[in-house]
Amino acid sequence: MSHGARVIRTGESSGGPMAPPAAASSSAGSDAELMDGAYFRSCAGMLKVAQMISLLIGFISVNNSPWTDYSAYSFFQIVTMCDLVMILFFYIIYIFRIYRKLSCVSWPLAEFLHYLIGTILLLVGSIVAAAKSYNSTGLVAGATFGFLATILCVLSMWSSYKVSCITQSTSK
Repeated sequence: MSHGARVIRTGESSGGPMAPPAAASSSAGSDAELMDGAYFRSCAGMLKVAQMISLLIGFISVNNSPWTDYSAYSFFQIVTMCDLVMILFFYIIYIFRIYRKLSCVSWPLAEFLHYLIGTILLLVGSIVAAAKSYNSTGLVAGATFGFLATILCVLSMWSSYKVSCITQSTSK
């Protein structure tokens, strides 16, 4: 049973003339680059850098302060470091264009779920750290930067939802 002719599209033509060398080199040059320089200057890239900086400052200020409640601040430190590592992971994925090679993973969904879970944990950790700070300046600063990182994570989560879900629903 024949279903008709199938057309298989490839990057090169098997029978026709070759593309001009200038056009071929310009399109291959953008894919051959190791890093995506445009992601550094994009809103999402700068937002990730701001998140990492605020999480690092929050971690350092809590780490260098005298603690009164070990469990509250150790939870805050664990959450900030886990969020920092995951944001750095996604930053590297997008900078080095690894998402193109690992297409079996839905990267927008993975990033959205990371931000959803990480933001909730960071908000809880920041609230507990602020409640247990006892007016110690380092602990208050750590909680403040935790809240700042929470706001930045909410912005990233909203922009990732907006890009992945709203664009798909309007393209139908």
